[in-house]
Amino acid sequence: MIQYKRWVSMAVVATTVTVMTLGVNTQAAEHHTEMMYASDHMEIASFAQLLQDSERTDEIVMENEYQEAGLLTVEELDKKIAEQKQAEKEAEEKALQEKKEAEEKAQRELEEAQKKEAERIAAEQAEAQRKAEEEAAVAQLQEADKELLASIIFCEAGNQPYEGQVAVGAVIMNRVKSAVYPNSISEVVYQSGQFGPAMTGWLDSVRYSAGYTPSAMQAAIDALSGSNPIGDCLYFDQGGMGYQLGDHYFH
Repeated sequence: MIQYKRWVSMAVVATTVTVMTLGVNTQAAEHHTEMMYASDHMEIASFAQLLQDSERTDEIVMENEYQEAGLLTVEELDKKIAEQKQAEKEAEEKALQEKKEAEEKAQRELEEAQKKEAERIAAEQAEAQRKAEEEAAVAQLQEADKELLASIIFCEAGNQPYEGQVAVGAVIMNRVKSAVYPNSISEVVYQSGQFGPAMTGWLDSVRYSAGYTPSAMQAAIDALSGSNPIGDCLYFDQGGMGYQLGDHYFH
């Protein structure tokens, strides 16, 4: 648009100069030559000033149009593009950093969860192992107690009726429960001066060779399970006092 205005202005000046020249030629016969040159010079200077003013006006219009259209200079445009690229780069770097931090956090949380789960499993396994060992020890003790009780029953009442065998086992269990005697079968059976077979060594011989009878073992199992035909009696002998079962009296 501005270029077009310049072309128009130049065309106007050229046309004006041509017209002026023709006018001067027409008046040549009526005026003096010096007056003609002076007049021509003034007219040309006037139109030159007009052209200069027109160009300045075009520059002002161009500046206004750039401002109105939001146009930038090359330097300003390059600067704006550089700023935009820098902003995009920073945004991308920030996004990557945030992603990295999120992944690291997720990894830490996963590792922590795995650690806790491993600790939980280890604790459960340790507890299970402890219980298993405890149960095994109890079972072993129970088996040892059962064998010991069967052995002392065999030694003391192996020739007695089955109920009499259970009664001997019940006396030993009553002593374990009593506050007067030790609280284990082994301590009760091996307590000094209480059972003759324990003092002579016969009990240990029967025990370690498993020399007791199946009847004595079953009597021991029943006594351990709570079978008791003699109540709270703590003693048995052949002295003729108390509740009699076979050859033994319980009191």
